[in-house]
Amino acid sequence: MRHPARLGVALTLALATAACSAPAAHDAKTPSTATTTVTSCGRQATFAAPPKRAVALDQTSTETLLELGLQDSMAGTANLKTKIPAAYGAAYATIPVIAPKIATGEQLRAATPDFVVGGSADLFTKDRAGTREELAALKVPTFVSAVDCPGQNPAGRTPFELLFSDYETLGKVFGAEERAGKLAADQRAAVAKAAQNAPEVPGGAGQPTVVYLYSVFNGMPYVAGKTGLPSEMSRIVGAKNAFDDVNEDWPEVSWEEVAKRDPDFIVIGDLSERGRPGDSAAEKRATMTGHPVVSQLAAVREDKILEVPGIELDPSVRSVHALGLLAAGMKDLGYVR
Repeated sequence: MRHPARLGVALTLALATAACSAPAAHDAKTPSTATTTVTSCGRQATFAAPPKRAVALDQTSTETLLELGLQDSMAGTANLKTKIPAAYGAAYATIPVIAPKIATGEQLRAATPDFVVGGSADLFTKDRAGTREELAALKVPTFVSAVDCPGQNPAGRTPFELLFSDYETLGKVFGAEERAGKLAADQRAAVAKAAQNAPEVPGGAGQPTVVYLYSVFNGMPYVAGKTGLPSEMSRIVGAKNAFDDVNEDWPEVSWEEVAKRDPDFIVIGDLSERGRPGDSAAEKRATMTGHPVVSQLAAVREDKILEVPGIELDPSVRSVHALGLLAAGMKDLGYVR
């Protein structure tokens, strides 16, 4: 789920058709004296009432809470790396930004949170927001996305199912079960629709192979490895990630190694909004067409290249949108039943 620090987070503006509906107030819940207990990444949290001053430590968490209509229960957000989708704009404008980048413990405590939500465990360190143990000692419960907690999840759960479990857990915490359930159901339907592709290469050569080009930094490509969400996306639509043998999310590789894998098609993550050299889809295309070896690949010569928003290649409420683009793009390339 995490990229190399020098790369930052995959960012671009895109509206996830199955995810980015206009936020609404969260579900009404009959007042009750009953407590709610959930488990997140191995740590239990008990709530006597729904949180009223939640802080989201990253963009992924912020957008999930906004999709669940929880803006009125948020006391802060941090580490926004790209524009918030228009569907969330009005709601996001009501939430204080406690830190433009990764929040420190001081910045977090100044917001007086009663719940802290993070998309990844590495946000909860001593030199960042503070450890989960430190916050628990202050009576502040924490939540880490199940996607970034592989050692604590039941065997066989896919990244998408873990995402959906996040929605349902947060819905339970905030008393927004109805909206969380609908979001999970809608996105499960989007995954099922993408899975209807079941493509095959013309001539019966088997599954098409794909390289996901996330970034080009100092001339070197970063691609999706085995543990990143794109490998699961590939499985769903009937393709194979060409770098499934590399046990990392986003490894740095060489262009020669990309050429050696000779993928049937290439998916480019468009990071144009981040604005660094080489971030845009157009720049990545130009790099490949100008490379003496990669330019000779059939996927490049025949323009078998798909573009998706880079931010959607990491697990988030927007990821089903990228999955839909992948499925539709593969149909356009002829990889269908």
